[in-house]
Amino acid sequence: MSAPILESKRYTLARSEPATREMLAVSHLTAGYGASAAVRDVTLRVGPGEAVALLGRNGAGKSTTLMAIAGALRATAGSVQIDGRSVSAMPSYRIARAGLSLVPQGRRIFATLSVRENLTLASRNGDLAEIYSLFPALGARSGLAGSALSGGEQQMLAIGRALMTRPQLLLLDEPSEGLAPQVVRVVGDLIARLKRDMDISILIAEQKVVHEAPAAAFREDHALQKRYLGV
Repeated sequence: MSAPILESKRYTLARSEPATREMLAVSHLTAGYGASAAVRDVTLRVGPGEAVALLGRNGAGKSTTLMAIAGALRATAGSVQIDGRSVSAMPSYRIARAGLSLVPQGRRIFATLSVRENLTLASRNGDLAEIYSLFPALGARSGLAGSALSGGEQQMLAIGRALMTRPQLLLLDEPSEGLAPQVVRVVGDLIARLKRDMDISILIAEQKVVHEAPAAAFREDHALQKRYLGV
């Protein structure tokens, strides 16, 4: 049985010159659950000023890869560096302090807490006014419980919560999941604004390229790379 295929595609937002350093460097990463390896020998790079898309079918290991990078899952082989600093042996909270923030698949907001409470709970010198400026809908609903938000608003809240930690590197696990096409376009525009206005490097895991996204948001910078993952 052939292994699933994971693909990574590199884009540069708002700059065309080659990156002078690597914000994220993953080399030969292997991770899984128990004795089973869900991903094997994954290598990828994200430079400053770049948004990199990690593409693969459902079950290919995209979430496992992001969780291993973030330290939520211990890798069994390989290395992870953030801005030249090795974080491979660090617990997840120390990796977060090194500048990484993960927006998990399914959003995982606190449904019974208000929008403001969701944001301030995660804050690490974060600026609520800045988040409300990026996401006006959240400011208008700051007193509502997370469960009262639409799917698109919950995704905005999950991204806003991650931004309250002031990350240098943002991991987004299938941010378009379960959203209507018009909402996906809004989220795509927001991601482009994060790079343009906040200078954040981004790694996005998705099942497919969203062709409806604004063409100006992404410019292909490197050839497609394929990675084969075990099951």
